[in-house]
Amino acid sequence: MKRESNVMHNTLFRFVKQVASLAQKLTDAALMELSDPAGNGFAGWKHAVLLYLREHMSAEYEEIIDWAEEMERVRAVLNLQRGEFPAPSTLCKAFKRASITVWRQLLRRSAELLDQNGHAAIDATYFDRQQASSHYLRRIDRSVKTIQTTFLVDTAEGAILDLHCSTKWPDETKIGPKVALRNAGDLRSLAADKGYDDMSFREELRNAGICPLIKHRVFAPYDHAHNARIDDELYGQRSQTESVNSSIKRSHGSAVRARDWFRQFREITLIAGVYNVEQAIER
Repeated sequence: MKRESNVMHNTLFRFVKQVASLAQKLTDAALMELSDPAGNGFAGWKHAVLLYLREHMSAEYEEIIDWAEEMERVRAVLNLQRGEFPAPSTLCKAFKRASITVWRQLLRRSAELLDQNGHAAIDATYFDRQQASSHYLRRIDRSVKTIQTTFLVDTAEGAILDLHCSTKWPDETKIGPKVALRNAGDLRSLAADKGYDDMSFREELRNAGICPLIKHRVFAPYDHAHNARIDDELYGQRSQTESVNSSIKRSHGSAVRARDWFRQFREITLIAGVYNVEQAIER
């Protein structure tokens, strides 16, 4: 039992150490968004570490502060003594204050912890909005019960490179180019299911130097010919997105905790970064 406890503490410490290294490399603008505007000296990267740790442990703000204060090695990484940790409300405000751009930066850095081969896959999944703001639902005059989340995943080790969130369930052929092209410099090919079947999307990928691996819906004999030219091995790696979706929901649940849609988007982006770090420390 003691050995299992030590293993768990070692894993948590490795997680904290890895996130601290990533967070300290954020841009000055991102760190300013996270830091306490009251100027109490609590650096933005420390907020990021505690927020990542909260998601990793599926804990409340109070619980994560109490736990971190009792862990000597965690205190050493954060360079904090007992009694110097922020109040739970301060940590909550840091999450509310930081834009999704901050979490995207951390997501991108976390993906670099895993090997990448430039062959990516894209697919959408859905998260439940159990605590959606009733004010928001009344304002848009409809009940949005799920968030559509499109993950861009490198197939080497399943690193989440980028994502897109929406409450409107947009056409996949509109979201695919937006996510893929802003990562064009890192991609050699992109695999997707027939929901992304669109000639203009394929053309945009080719123009960006990305090989499209998207099966055509079969309406005529030449569609069979198009599909026959697709590399089956690379296309088969599309299943990585399903594995990532399943793993995230097993570990972090299928519902978001935040109430407002923009904080829910941030929460999902944060979860994706946590997932990357978790995969990295397990290897």
